Amino acid sequence: MSGILGYARVSTSDQDVAGQAMRLEQAGAIKVFTDVRSGKSMDRPGLDELLAYARAGDTLAVVRLDRLGRSLGELLKIVTELKERGVALLSLEEKIDTSSAAGELVFHVFGSIAHFERRLIAERTKDGIAAARAKGKLPGRRPLDPKKANAALKLVEAGVSPTEAARQLGLGRATVYREMALAGVRRSA
Repeated sequence: MSGILGYARVSTSDQDVAGQAMRLEQAGAIKVFTDVRSGKSMDRPGLDELLAYARAGDTLAVVRLDRLGRSLGELLKIVTELKERGVALLSLEEKIDTSSAAGELVFHVFGSIAHFERRLIAERTKDGIAAARAKGKLPGRRPLDPKKANAALKLVEAGVSPTEAARQLGLGRATVYREMALAGVRRSA
């Protein structure tokens, strides 16, 4: 018996897969597998579980292609693996269904456009950084003022909480904790 298997992914625990799961169930998914992982991470237990569960004739459904893979290469690899196993891909947003030849063609065209767009963004970013450097600006985070770091450590050693030391000096709390770890300073109880 074949069926639609849904896959929902969000990048952070602050986000909720419920909206994706609901859309997948409305599209006929008999079971929805989920992951709370960045698209950069290839470690996706929910997707692995879905792939182990899927049988020939099944369809893997996603709300959008970017929920399944971050790059064109990754998407093509997954779709190739699905095709070899007799499993189709259905993307609700892009209205792609690889169970037909036309759907497979559309998938490849959409994937190529997405790849092109990512390359353009990367090139623009690179050009922007080069332009900033040409004007004498250094892109990225400014280095931490060593005086502020030392002052934060002294406040913590004097019994001020790291959070309060960060607030007083205009630093991030994580910065104070990182400097404490680097200096081997323990928080006083």
